[in-house]
Amino acid sequence: MGSKLKRLAAPFALLLAFALTGPAGAQSPSPATAACADCGVVRSVRLIEKKGEASGVGAVAGGVLGGVIGHQFGSGRGNTAATIAGAGAGAYAGHQVEKNRNKRSYWNVAVTMSNGTTRNFTYSNKPEMRAGDRVKTLDGGRRLALVAN
Repeated sequence: MGSKLKRLAAPFALLLAFALTGPAGAQSPSPATAACADCGVVRSVRLIEKKGEASGVGAVAGGVLGGVIGHQFGSGRGNTAATIAGAGAGAYAGHQVEKNRNKRSYWNVAVTMSNGTTRNFTYSNKPEMRAGDRVKTLDGGRRLALVAN
């Protein structure tokens, strides 16, 4: 090899070694910055209101009560019409009251985990987290805790 070629080969070899191994003293990512398998990002926090189911007890009780009250008005055919109207209105009102009493509300938190899956968590009270917050699962994945960003 010529002397000029030897002078160019040494720096080239050093540059190639640096590119393959990184700078001297470079370290791999610390465990704190490594991916967290139990971590994710909150995608949504929503209040869910599930309408209550009616068993029919409210309608029957309302119908009876409405019929008794309707029977107090009028006489003859008017009394019969008032009893029937009172029973119908009472049955409807009783049905609606029972549905409202059985209504259920809860908070749903959707989290996209670091592995790409989506998990949903349910809370009876409004949770402290918001969309975009980083969270970590605790207690075997049963609850969430905020992680400092």
